[in-house]
Amino acid sequence: MCLSFLSMSAQVYTFNMYNHNNNDNYTITVNTASKNLSVTGDRASVFSFSFYYYAWKENRSKGLIGFALNSDGVVDMEGTSDAFFIITQDGGTIIQFDEYNYALTLFTKNINSHTSTYNQLLDALNNSNCPAPSVSSDSDCTFTANGVSFNMVYVQGGTFTMGATSEQDNPDSDEKPAHRVTLSSYYIGQTEVTQALWQAVMDNNPSIILGNTRHPVDNVSWDDCQTFIRKLNSITGQNFRLPTEAEWEFAARGGNNSRGYEYSGSNTLDSVAWYDKNAYDVGSSSSNYGTHPVATKSSNELGIYDMSGNVWEWCNDWYGSNYYGSSPSNNPQGSSSGSVRVYRGGSWSYGARGCRVAIRGGDFPGCRGDYLGLRLAL
Repeated sequence: MCLSFLSMSAQVYTFNMYNHNNNDNYTITVNTASKNLSVTGDRASVFSFSFYYYAWKENRSKGLIGFALNSDGVVDMEGTSDAFFIITQDGGTIIQFDEYNYALTLFTKNINSHTSTYNQLLDALNNSNCPAPSVSSDSDCTFTANGVSFNMVYVQGGTFTMGATSEQDNPDSDEKPAHRVTLSSYYIGQTEVTQALWQAVMDNNPSIILGNTRHPVDNVSWDDCQTFIRKLNSITGQNFRLPTEAEWEFAARGGNNSRGYEYSGSNTLDSVAWYDKNAYDVGSSSSNYGTHPVATKSSNELGIYDMSGNVWEWCNDWYGSNYYGSSPSNNPQGSSSGSVRVYRGGSWSYGARGCRVAIRGGDFPGCRGDYLGLRLAL
């Protein structure tokens, strides 16, 4: 059952709820002044707060959180729960529904005394809001891991020319031949994985270039990324992964909104990237030396940041130059084997040519350096 926010006034809350079990849709209206709850919609007379699959939705901008708890106070991720709650953003007012007789209770509770349950709840809420990518599901999503939130951008599937297209100045041989690729819809990180998110998941920060928590994590190998992703998926219940090389390039080019730029979001690299001219050549004594907090340059056509410069980003694929032009045209996964993995996008210490959307690089899966980071896909 899925819950979505419709409207709110000072005393009235209105929600849509969808029951996965029987494909029923309901509208729930709650009047906190009269303590009245009404249900309309499909089979409303036999409406039940039976929670199968994820049953919560959050809209923080409206100050509302819906969730389910078992009688032992544990957030119920799958299965029948004993009560349904809506909590206001300030952590004070809670509306409680009894699932058996629709009884409504309005009371105040000090959430600070229930920090563990509340944090678990917030993660569950954030991590159940994204539907599977599809043509009809075109909204971006926010996830949370151990209290750190991160955004994923929806990339609608499409067909594009990958590699040495005409605007890619003096392309390398491994960018040829340019070839047509068709991708299904997917999500990709709005930014690189930050040091804050890595720390929250891994309880360490391997970065050589330490900054505020919004700096991209660096000095991570492809193997390190796999460990991080496994732990992140365990926390969130999702199936995050590294993007394929084709997914990475399609997103960097702006997806179906592409304007054919040489770099990700512009033909003027300074506007979208931290690279050698503004982050390395300044010298190690400068405050501008090294990586920079994510999303401090302009985004590309899809609202994605830093796909040119800042840190190279590992992709899932094995690097195979002989395979490149003869890869399958639909959802290519890269070479089936190899000795090095692909990374894309350039970094703070590389020149403009190394920040083009078609540039390809690779190294051994255990390689680390202050120029290597990652971006998630889903």
